[in-house]
Amino acid sequence: MANGDQLKSLMKSHFEGDDNRFYSVAMQVAANSARSGHGRLARELRDLVDKAKAGHFSDYKRQNTVAINQPKGDLANLLSVSYPEYRFKDMVLDETIDKRLQRILKEQRHHQKIRKYGLSPRRKLLLVGPPGTGKTMSASVLAGELGIPLFLVRLDALITKFMGETAAKLRQLFDAIAETRGIYFFDEFDAIGSQRSFGNDVGEIRRVLNSFLQMIEQDDSTSMIISATNHPEILDYALFRRFDDVVEYSLPDQANIIKLLKSRLTLFNAPDFELPWEALAQQAEGLSYAEIARAAEESIKSALICDQKITSPEMVLEMINERKAFIALKQTET
Repeated sequence: MANGDQLKSLMKSHFEGDDNRFYSVAMQVAANSARSGHGRLARELRDLVDKAKAGHFSDYKRQNTVAINQPKGDLANLLSVSYPEYRFKDMVLDETIDKRLQRILKEQRHHQKIRKYGLSPRRKLLLVGPPGTGKTMSASVLAGELGIPLFLVRLDALITKFMGETAAKLRQLFDAIAETRGIYFFDEFDAIGSQRSFGNDVGEIRRVLNSFLQMIEQDDSTSMIISATNHPEILDYALFRRFDDVVEYSLPDQANIIKLLKSRLTLFNAPDFELPWEALAQQAEGLSYAEIARAAEESIKSALICDQKITSPEMVLEMINERKAFIALKQTET
């Protein structure tokens, strides 16, 4: 049976969203139960842990999640909320980025302990890099791992043409950040973070940026503020020192392309399914993670339409080339 320390560890790991620690303590409780002669209880506990690790309860969790943090009033126009279920295992990332995000996650899980000693966990992040390289997905994964809501800031509703109105809305937003713990995600952040010296800038945007700089520096909440941009070169220099960490994303190398193709295609094909991975990776070089994942999904759809049980190399190659042609067309248009 569980002792007092184990019960406290179970509660603490649950509140901190540390699933691995929760499962470990649960298995310790099962072992204690077995030693105490409660064999049936021990088996049931082990079965529950195994099912939880395999994700058997994800549908139940999804159906029974109550959106207790739905924005109200004016905030409903500024924020859209979701409760992501993504985990790090769902992503393919460069090893350096993965380590940095894991470190940020650990600091967040132990934020109370860190703050007890007058320190602050990293929680203001700037993600930079080309489209489709995992910036938005990273915000979703961090929210899913921590078990907190992801609030997407709607810049189209935040930025208005009326003098002073945008800054007032920004104040509302930072009040919400202080009141409700979550991840607040500013996508396409260059819309408000561009350099104040730009000749085509207007006074209102400069005032908004100044307000943002002041508010983010003063913010001492437990929420995470994550901003993402494809154009870091146009951001105002003063922004960079307001963030705790700047994480730079890039297009995948061949090793990560192979890893991503395998992770997507084995969802449909058998686990021991083999393709000419290196040749496909060479052909997919230059595509983003999102485009490669899209090519894999399109090849699976082709197999389903043709009543085939596996995806052929030709199907995958065709979809990779289709994505490359699409990207080339977009670049020509711009």
